Amino acid sequence: MPVSLLALAAGAFGIGTTEFIIMGLLTQVSQDLHISIPTAGTLISGYAVGVAVGAPLLTLATRRWPRKQLLLALMGIFIAGNAAAALAPGYGALMAARVLTSLTHGTFFGVGAVVATGLVPAEKRASAIALMFSGLTLATLLGVPAGAWIGQHFGWRMAFAAVAGVGVLALAILAAFVPRDAGRPEATPLRQELAVLARAQVWLGLGVTVFGFAGLFALYTYVEPLLKQVTRMGDGLVAATLLLFGAGLAAGNLLGGRLADRGVVRALLLSIAALMAVLAAGRWAFGDAALAMAYVVLLGTVAFATVAPMQMRVLQQAGPHGATLASSLNIAAFNLGNALGAWAGGLVLAGGLGLTSLAWAGAGLTAIGLLLAGWSARTGGAALCAPAAA
Repeated sequence: MPVSLLALAAGAFGIGTTEFIIMGLLTQVSQDLHISIPTAGTLISGYAVGVAVGAPLLTLATRRWPRKQLLLALMGIFIAGNAAAALAPGYGALMAARVLTSLTHGTFFGVGAVVATGLVPAEKRASAIALMFSGLTLATLLGVPAGAWIGQHFGWRMAFAAVAGVGVLALAILAAFVPRDAGRPEATPLRQELAVLARAQVWLGLGVTVFGFAGLFALYTYVEPLLKQVTRMGDGLVAATLLLFGAGLAAGNLLGGRLADRGVVRALLLSIAALMAVLAAGRWAFGDAALAMAYVVLLGTVAFATVAPMQMRVLQQAGPHGATLASSLNIAAFNLGNALGAWAGGLVLAGGLGLTSLAWAGAGLTAIGLLLAGWSARTGGAALCAPAAA
């Protein structure tokens, strides 16, 4: 794997950190800006909406840019957005800064995935995507806890300033190591690029991503109250368990890439089926601390084993002219899945079904993703073991 993939992973680390860092800073932000915690929570929703809207629009607007130049420009916006967040005088300014930053997310991951596949032999494309996404898993494992620690000791503004500093470092690494001509786009007519939106298999792939990933967030969004109220863990053990989840994400991400290199469709079906089964088992996994910790590691592993197969499936079905747009749309689909899962989990709790019922709700959502994946495999004409190069 070329060092330029690690440069892409560095950018992914910064963007992943800024997406999730607010979760550990909500109380501080709400107190400092004199807003309620639910209002502060909309800073998470605002980011997700920005990703979903910005991914296709910014991708189309910059479609003729050389991809290295585009990646550097996106990282520049990322730095500016986090600096603005650190200096925001109030809630409105902070929300605007979060939305500005979110606009870079989908396009960076979408374009980065296309660039990554062009840097390696065809049989290693899924592993290349997984390596780039390892920056996102490391953000969950290291970046977010570090940001929360900075916020606790130096204030939430310094946490955003530190993320901006990470962006400066990532910008330098991207400039130094991503080849100038890597993945330079052809002058494809807009109509030809938009033709990808008429492909049923692309929409099926996006549906697989939305529902398959929604199942995870129906449960994981509420993992802290599960661990505290059901497992009866203290704060220290909860923090350790969340770190273990991040370790599972990292392992699953690399596993999914290797499986997809051997056969995208098979990897997609197996990983989503495994996620559904593990989610369903969560109904009984939180009664004991040791069992809960082992379960969280397993959940993280199977959840991120789906990422590379989901991304590769959409890229396969998009064709060469629509790959960048489809890739960015799939990143938006991941974020829509996050929002859908959190909303569905909230409905379960509002209905009085209890925290452990979230496991079956998540399994149900992922089951829809599995059905869509099976439909896609049945109608898409791809062999079960067709490699990522297909």
